[in-house]
Amino acid sequence: MCGYIRRVTDSPAVADMLDQIGLGHLANRIAGNGEIEHYYPAFGGNPERRINNLIVSEPDGPSTVDATWWFDAEPDGDTLRLGKRTTFNARNLDSNYWKGALRNHRALVLATGLGESKWVDGTKSQYLMEGQEPFLLGALYRPFDNGRFSCAVITRDSHPRFDRYHDKAFPLFIPINPEFVAMWLNADGQVPDMVSHYLSQPKMTVPLRVARVSTFKRGTVPSDSEVLSAD
Repeated sequence: MCGYIRRVTDSPAVADMLDQIGLGHLANRIAGNGEIEHYYPAFGGNPERRINNLIVSEPDGPSTVDATWWFDAEPDGDTLRLGKRTTFNARNLDSNYWKGALRNHRALVLATGLGESKWVDGTKSQYLMEGQEPFLLGALYRPFDNGRFSCAVITRDSHPRFDRYHDKAFPLFIPINPEFVAMWLNADGQVPDMVSHYLSQPKMTVPLRVARVSTFKRGTVPSDSEVLSAD
């Protein structure tokens, strides 16, 4: 499960990472005013709960769109009407529900932190994880005729070192590699072998500093917090 994402938009490291993966032309779009952007799934049917600047492939090359964080949606005038199916994460990619998007509409979420939670003996613990550098998460998206978009963050089976914080699923971290990123964003109706292999054997691509918090939005991770190392 991945149910909270944050992004520090004015970090020089964000622009550096975009340059590194061949997407430096998107830096000005993603740059913000210094505030942290907080993203939550669209529970309650709120289509305004979006992930801003989702990186997608368009005819002229990689670009960004703002996408409601809930895949199950239909156009409704100039907005979206959200379905009741819980689809902020995409897990079973062998399902027909996800296959078309996996072939044609792969996307990237640029993030600097995420939130996970775990129930233990009836008590819910929340953990804020901040990357020691910006990172990418794999996502799927849907374009609609009214110009709106919806999306889901891809998750995979639990990771042994991630189990302490969430033991049911593991967000799909995408390698900071220009060749892989280009292949991921290639919307030619295929799932390349390299992508299929990585989906079956995902990695933790970035070290994460972890702290238990009462709320994700107001939570902070001290510099001396535990570090969950990259694979």
